[in-house]
Amino acid sequence: MTTTHADPVKYSLPIGDANLDINALLGQPLKLRHTGNIYCVHCQKKTSKSFNQGYCYPCFIRLAECDLCIMKPEICHYAAGTCREPQWGETFCFQPHIIYLANSSGIKVGITRKTQLPTRWIDQGAIQALPLFEVDSRYISGLVEVSLANYVSDKTSWQQMLKNKVESLDLPTLRDELLAKSAEHLLEIKRQFGESAMRYLHEAESLKINFPVLEYPAKIKSLSFDKDPSVQGVLQGIKGQYLLLDTGVINIRKFAGYEIELDC
Repeated sequence: MTTTHADPVKYSLPIGDANLDINALLGQPLKLRHTGNIYCVHCQKKTSKSFNQGYCYPCFIRLAECDLCIMKPEICHYAAGTCREPQWGETFCFQPHIIYLANSSGIKVGITRKTQLPTRWIDQGAIQALPLFEVDSRYISGLVEVSLANYVSDKTSWQQMLKNKVESLDLPTLRDELLAKSAEHLLEIKRQFGESAMRYLHEAESLKINFPVLEYPAKIKSLSFDKDPSVQGVLQGIKGQYLLLDTGVINIRKFAGYEIELDC
């Protein structure tokens, strides 16, 4: 689903050549049916199984965007000359990245390309977020994240996020406490890459995010097109990349490349 930061967040779902306003369907019954067809999100070829949220197997093992270092940028191997696609890495990994604090199911640290804000926070279901640093590459952002993760989680509990079991936090205060604890680690990174390679965003303000939800689920039942090609229920809300139905929740991003028919 594509998103626009508003109050609440605006969601649209690409269906063919059109984009369906999902917010307008709140409180209405929906039926989504997987036709059985899956198409690779990169090469568009038909595939019998999806890997890494939408790729066929040949693309999954060939593309740099599917390499493990995308999830763990601190193990970037571009400098070793073993990047799957050096030109892709130069374009997407060697650009400004943001290290941030977010509150999805409690405080966490994360990273994203600067151009992906605030989309990344919305996709995580964060109700608050605060940028900490801007750095010159994904590799450096990974090193900073690992340093901060010694003192704060880098994971989100998606079940707690969907139940909305989360309280508003004082992110600036938590930021100051975290940076004090990790000062020595961060200093080492600056020594390695130079003072200007890691810019502290001291004037950044917290962003609050409100999601279009009529009712949060008390219990989480995960729905999947792989288990049942037909998913239906009354749409009670949208948070992160999940549709919250009265019959369960479904992660739409997980099924990128799946051909879906929608009745509403």
